[in-house]
Amino acid sequence: MTATLTPSRASNSLTAGQLPRWATPAIAATAVVVGGLATVLLGSFNPGLAAFFAFVLHQVAIYVASASIEGLRKAADRLMQGFVVGAFLLALIPLLWVAISTLRAGLNRFDGQFFTWSMRNIVGEGGGAIHAIYGTLAITGVATLISVPIGLLTAIYLSEYGQGKALARGITFFVDVMTGVPSIVAGLFAYALMGLVFRPGFVSGFAGSIALSVLMIPVVVRSCEELLRIVPNELREASYALGVPKWRTILKIVLPTAISGIVSGVILAIARIIGETAPLMIASGFTQSINNNFFQGPMMTLPTFVYGQYAYRSVPQEAYVDRAWAGALTLILIVMTLNLVGRIIAKRFAPKAGR
Repeated sequence: MTATLTPSRASNSLTAGQLPRWATPAIAATAVVVGGLATVLLGSFNPGLAAFFAFVLHQVAIYVASASIEGLRKAADRLMQGFVVGAFLLALIPLLWVAISTLRAGLNRFDGQFFTWSMRNIVGEGGGAIHAIYGTLAITGVATLISVPIGLLTAIYLSEYGQGKALARGITFFVDVMTGVPSIVAGLFAYALMGLVFRPGFVSGFAGSIALSVLMIPVVVRSCEELLRIVPNELREASYALGVPKWRTILKIVLPTAISGIVSGVILAIARIIGETAPLMIASGFTQSINNNFFQGPMMTLPTFVYGQYAYRSVPQEAYVDRAWAGALTLILIVMTLNLVGRIIAKRFAPKAGR
């Protein structure tokens, strides 16, 4: 006569030696409550100290509970998982803090006038940042048009043609050096170059684009090179076996395969340069009105606008601070929009499975 397990006994046999699903969130919630009460007993509630106490209590409790039921190996795994989650939350705190602070302070001047007026003939309240928004989009756009072709072609040479060659090693070395160049050095380079080509003291939007290109090209080269290297060699070999020349293989096989990552790398490079202030202060200068001549005269950008509003405050000071926060919020929204557009483009042109 064979014995049969009832549903309840079968369930118990499958979950034996495991913490129930509710154990982890229950331990976390208890640790948070106890950590908060501990700070209250010490004098007054402190969010940072409460979070520290809660994390320590959670780690100790989850390790003891898991070790007594699941064993030491599973307990160590849960302990390390707690450290990973804690590190992620710790890294998330500054990001959320900056985002919330900028949103709260920037909404005071986030109105129609801010996006339609410049600061020409404006002293005190009022005015806007349309001239800085226009300058940011123009300078960053031209810098992208300069940097992406140069960076992508350099990455193609390094990954497809220059393997093992002395020239490729030299290019890689100088790209790594340029990655660590301070941004103000790029601004001084563009300023000196414009002084040699045109006249001393020459500033313009184009000079700002040159300065940003110096910072952007190394990022594009490194990101695109790594993405091109991870394209499977089997795809290249299959194309060569069909008699397709190398340049056409790169154009039709390698680049489309890596296009999603390439777009992400370009967006990352744009985000790297769009908030630069020091090189644009030197190469593009300051102005309070829209400059439609990209190759002549100073051109304002959002980073220099934020700096100018905060550093050169007049009466009432609150108006200048509000404009600075609104400019910072606008810059963050532009970067977020670029990332969203980049993800949509990458998803649209990414290779489809099964093709």
